[in-house]
Amino acid sequence: MRGLKIIFWTLWRVWFYILMAIPILVMFPFLVLSILTESGYPYFFKMARIWAKFILFGMGFYYKIDKSQEMKEQKSYMIVANHTSMGDIMLMLALTRNPFVFVGKKELSKIPLFGFFYKRSCILVDRSSSKSKMEVFNRAQKRINQGLSICIFPEGGVPDDESVLLDTFKDGAFRLAIDHQIPIVPITFADNKKRFSYTFFSGSPGLMRVKMHSHVETLGKTADNRKEIREEVRDVIYSQLQEFERTEDENKFAF
Repeated sequence: MRGLKIIFWTLWRVWFYILMAIPILVMFPFLVLSILTESGYPYFFKMARIWAKFILFGMGFYYKIDKSQEMKEQKSYMIVANHTSMGDIMLMLALTRNPFVFVGKKELSKIPLFGFFYKRSCILVDRSSSKSKMEVFNRAQKRINQGLSICIFPEGGVPDDESVLLDTFKDGAFRLAIDHQIPIVPITFADNKKRFSYTFFSGSPGLMRVKMHSHVETLGKTADNRKEIREEVRDVIYSQLQEFERTEDENKFAF
């Protein structure tokens, strides 16, 4: 039985990368045209959403979103979420029509084909370089001034220990949100680790639950409030993760 699971997981992981490539190849000329200028990014974003939904559907994932507050069109936000899975990027793109730019780790730009567009459409950060971090703030500020939103996974990466429910948050997202006085949108992903974690021999098709929380306002806040807001947002996501786990345990017990 274990052998069959290993075969399934291997084929399933390979299938994931095939699914990543198919829509990129189909839309390649249009994707290239959309990244030639910064004004073309909203069109690139629409195609990225198609790409994301294609992968989610092809992998057998379906999602259920519970929204406490809607995001308004033509308004910039700082979008933050817990980070546990390779599927977080796709699910985040599927959630909202508001164009946003990812701040992501530089290493993903090495993925063939995907990396070509990733490094031209996202804001890349080299976490070992303080100069890179400053460049991230400058590029993010430029995107916000263009009316786009920013998406950051504030844990700074996926925890090496998958038993960690939620790692500590870095300051970057909250500093940017306060500097630009834009609302923060906390999002909790409940099942992404279980569905498709970074552990190769793991995962399964199924439900991905999402909670989009009420926005945390930064209007009138200053750098002195950064730590307070950071911990407030982390507490919201952490409490929701605990609630998801509690509900899941109750459902198991009911059966």
